[in-house]
Amino acid sequence: MAQVLEFKLPDLGEGLTEAEIVRWLVQVGDVVAIDQPVVEVETAKAMVEVPCPYGGVVTARYGEEGTELPVGAPLLTVAVGAPAADTDAETEGSGNVLVGYGTGAPPARRRRVRRMAADVVTSVADAPGPGTGGRGDGPVPVISPLVRRLARENGLELRELTGSGRDGLILRADVEKALRAAAAQEATAQEATLLPPATRPATTTDGVARTPLRGIRGAVADKLSRSRREIPDATCWVDADATELMRTRAAMNAVAGPKISVLALLARICMAALARFPELNSSVDMEAREVVRFDRVHLGFAAQTERGLVVPVVRDAGARDAEALSAEFARLTEAARAGTLTPGDLTGGTFTLNNYGVFGVDGSTPIINHPEAAMLGVGRIVPKPWVHEGELAVRQVVQLSLTFDHRVCDGGTAGGFLRYVADCVEQPAVLLRNL
Repeated sequence: MAQVLEFKLPDLGEGLTEAEIVRWLVQVGDVVAIDQPVVEVETAKAMVEVPCPYGGVVTARYGEEGTELPVGAPLLTVAVGAPAADTDAETEGSGNVLVGYGTGAPPARRRRVRRMAADVVTSVADAPGPGTGGRGDGPVPVISPLVRRLARENGLELRELTGSGRDGLILRADVEKALRAAAAQEATAQEATLLPPATRPATTTDGVARTPLRGIRGAVADKLSRSRREIPDATCWVDADATELMRTRAAMNAVAGPKISVLALLARICMAALARFPELNSSVDMEAREVVRFDRVHLGFAAQTERGLVVPVVRDAGARDAEALSAEFARLTEAARAGTLTPGDLTGGTFTLNNYGVFGVDGSTPIINHPEAAMLGVGRIVPKPWVHEGELAVRQVVQLSLTFDHRVCDGGTAGGFLRYVADCVEQPAVLLRNL
């Protein structure tokens, strides 16, 4: 006899209390395997596919697409041990919710269950249906309905792909890679089709449009409001001659090997400056009335996506060289644009670098990324008249701005930090003093 189990919206980590249902991946009556994604939700941090820890038949779903549910609210119910499902794979759940969260089941047991789960899906969901002509090719090794839908919506034949997962399982990354290759071949911007919508549709009444502050846009609004409300910030800025920095980068990229980005060089400069002025790598705990200073730098950087502004975090940025920083910036930026950043990728920063020069502007007064204590803003690097070695010359000039929490330091410290950054931009050899 089947046992009906209720699966509730899990705690997705990082203190998140609710999530919005973006897309259901299963219907009532579908057979699901253990750890199969059943719904795609958007939290204040990222888009997340939520896998079900039970295998069986879906008997009910709770919440329509676009509905916000609190953590702990019912998501769906599954009939475990139903005749249509593989009872061996359903006698117990995996206990997992997301990668990195779970019950810590023994690895051997977990691997065996997942193989059986894949068998359930390929034998039911992937069996040739009407109109296939019974090609006899065998089932396509795909577990996630989201992967199947992504391929179908973009006209991609899954049978032509080679999966990178266990036993040739086709993953979302495989589909996205194939779509990127097709886009490059056709020289068209197909990548936008892989991205979630920038905002939810606005409702219009009497000529007034209203867009709900949800998901990332809502999280940004809450964080910026809290920053302005709680942090007594101040901003200082300086113009710097970046000509030598750009020459240094060109020389580094002239040799064989991965290319170094300007952002990576600026990050290295920030690491050296924070080593000299560690007060700015901190946070304020007002309940304890303490300034909490961090011994490692987890560097956030602002990235604009179609879903809004996000701030991915490079862990232990101080331990990475320019090449490693360039690679990590590229990886996180790609994940941000694809909407695949995890909550862990977006939290835990201790200092933020904001390169708003990519928008073609010279200056800004950044709002601190609460609960951090400082943010360095970098404008565009453009040719301008500049007095160099006593003569007027055209040089590559950039404006640097530092917004800082006045509770953690005074203007002397903030000014010293910014001046050191500017000196390194103007004379990259200054960095050698810290080696």
